[in-house]
Amino acid sequence: MSTLTEPAKPTGHPEPPVPVATASGYRASRTLPLRVELARQLKRRRTLVMGAILGALPFVLAIAFAIGGEPGGGEGGNRINLMDTATASGANFAAVNLFVSAGFLLVVPVALFCGDTVASEASWASLRYLLAAPVPRARLLWSKLVVGLGLSLAAMVLLPVVALLVGTAAYGWGPLEIPTGGALDAGTAAQRLVVIVGYVFVSQLVTAGLAFWLSTKTDAPLGAVGGAVGLTIVGNVLDAVTALGDWRDFLPAHWQFAWADAIQPTPEYSGMIQGTAVSVTYAVVLFALAFRGFAHKDVVS
Repeated sequence: MSTLTEPAKPTGHPEPPVPVATASGYRASRTLPLRVELARQLKRRRTLVMGAILGALPFVLAIAFAIGGEPGGGEGGNRINLMDTATASGANFAAVNLFVSAGFLLVVPVALFCGDTVASEASWASLRYLLAAPVPRARLLWSKLVVGLGLSLAAMVLLPVVALLVGTAAYGWGPLEIPTGGALDAGTAAQRLVVIVGYVFVSQLVTAGLAFWLSTKTDAPLGAVGGAVGLTIVGNVLDAVTALGDWRDFLPAHWQFAWADAIQPTPEYSGMIQGTAVSVTYAVVLFALAFRGFAHKDVVS
């Protein structure tokens, strides 16, 4: 005689979630360490080429001055600028290298290191394998962003350091002569150059943010890098439109040469403070958009 069993009655308590199996010793915070990502980026050809270009610029300028003679005073000799004092000392030569490269040349490594980092993984079809390792998305972006910014800062330090060495060898170690009159002793000049490099890096955070955000939106590294450089150029063009008036104060490009106020007997930092506030604000928004968008992105490459 068969017996019927009653179905189990619900107890009113939800079933506990099934734990997700993870490998023994797995820690999300230990995935893709910075040293591993840094080693990967340093070995890439574009990093070596960019370093060679920045390192060669001071030599090119020194040769140009040797061939063309002492820098003049502009058209008719009536205009005085920083370029006129380029051969006065090694410190002047380093400042001139920053002056001629801050507007565009230093934009390129920032856009390259921050814009190529995620998009290149997608173009190589290795991004999904990194996430399946598993590397958390936020961890992956954080590692790549820190390394990209670190390489950008290294590029900006490399140029004035090489320029200071080349300039000192060619023109001697001495005070930094101010175009409008006066001079800064060598020790003070070195401190001011450190401040200038720091400000140039902060002013380029907008380009870094643009490049990094675009890198999370496209699988084409050239599109991310070119887009960031192009938008930076657009900002420079808009800053030249004087009809915009006070609206130009909200453009990062408007403050990119505010560091020139540091090369004065009594430095003025108000412009650099305003430029820092504008750049950091834009950069934080762009970095946040990159993290937020990538967290929900359907990664198929």
